[in-house]
Amino acid sequence: MITGDHKGTAAAIAKKLHLQNPDKVLTGADLNAMDDYALAAAVIDTDIFARTSPEDKLRLVMALQSHGMTIAMTGDGVNDAPALKRADAGIAMGLKGSEAAKEAAELVLVDDNFASIVAAVREGRTVYDNIKKVISWTLPTNAGEALTIMVALLFGMTMPITPIQILWVNLITAITLGIALAFEPTEANTMSRPPRPRNEPLLNGELAWRIVFVSVLLLGGVFGMYSYAVEQAYSLELARTMALNTLVVMEIFHLFFIRNIYGTSLKWDLIAGTRVVWLTVVCVTVSQFAITYLAPLQILFGTVAIPFWEGVIIMVVGCVFFAILEIEKQIRLHLADIRTGHQVQ
Repeated sequence: MITGDHKGTAAAIAKKLHLQNPDKVLTGADLNAMDDYALAAAVIDTDIFARTSPEDKLRLVMALQSHGMTIAMTGDGVNDAPALKRADAGIAMGLKGSEAAKEAAELVLVDDNFASIVAAVREGRTVYDNIKKVISWTLPTNAGEALTIMVALLFGMTMPITPIQILWVNLITAITLGIALAFEPTEANTMSRPPRPRNEPLLNGELAWRIVFVSVLLLGGVFGMYSYAVEQAYSLELARTMALNTLVVMEIFHLFFIRNIYGTSLKWDLIAGTRVVWLTVVCVTVSQFAITYLAPLQILFGTVAIPFWEGVIIMVVGCVFFAILEIEKQIRLHLADIRTGHQVQ
């Protein structure tokens, strides 16, 4: 809290707001006695600044930014304009704010309610998470499909899935399962997470690892089912149909897994899904049944009907795929907690 009010007034308001260290207040005079290095150290453990001038507010914003923090600054007066301009996100009051503050700010809070800022941050994090989920689902599944074809071609093997079947999977899943993730609700504890680094890319090392890991699992599931069908002396059409449906089932399980990227996916609300998730899953399931069991589509896609128990095996493969993904996630989260604990110590 940076204010031009008296030190005692600032401390009293800080206690009502339950700010940390409400009794530790630095005034403008204290700030003037500090150089930039001393001020940068003081802002880490001080939350209340009183009797500040426009220059003091600007120095405080710059001191916080020197630690790599992303700074949002709220203000309403003319004297707030320099700090609002310098902050990463300057927020001016729309009702009581001066025109100078509104012009200097990047955002204008039309209702002057700080709760609106919290709601906007929550929505922004939700949108970012959903973009990340769509990418985290799309890239590994597409890479797995491509890897299946590449391995078959490189080793001179019979392709377990034909090109037209791959095209079908891309069309039916990309416009349904992938889009469903864009409508995911806010995850639990979203506002408890620290801000992400401002320069953190969407395609980071963790996502690159997930692409490789999931692609290999998809490759193993498709070729494993295809090999099983060949060993059972099934026809080539049936073997390919089983491999095709295995791929789609694994992508559906991957959808439920990727719905929570910061914690376990073994929660009832995640398994239950949302209306959009189940609508897309039903659409994909009906479509797969159609190309598997309807004669006109069988001719077009080169598929045949799958016996009941082979269908059960395909579902078991999907469950095993989900379990492996969840185990890997728990190990990764546990290692991340250990690293974070060491950093805190």
